[in-house]
Amino acid sequence: MRDVDSMRGIHSARTMGSTKKRSIPRIQSSAFLELYMLQKEKERLLKESKRVCLKQEIITKRLEEIESEIKKLKGSEASVKTARARSSSGQVHSEMKGAKREWKTMPLSY
Repeated sequence: MRDVDSMRGIHSARTMGSTKKRSIPRIQSSAFLELYMLQKEKERLLKESKRVCLKQEIITKRLEEIESEIKKLKGSEASVKTARARSSSGQVHSEMKGAKREWKTMPLSY
């Protein structure tokens, strides 16, 4: 099933320039102008292609970071589950510090 992001949108619509339709017939002297416009469009598209490649690299790196975080969290979750299974009361205390942390309390008077 296609989602919204994979559907064609306004960014893929062709313009009058890209369809080569003109209101005035082409004359021989406009060839230089046409070459200039095509060169500018080519430069713009090459720059956009470079930006897309850079964005793709950034996305790939971030996906790798997310995968490593998921693996790390799943590993810590598994160790917590095994610690709960070993615990007689079913509660895991702060094993890293060695003691249960107490809450700081203070009286409130109205």
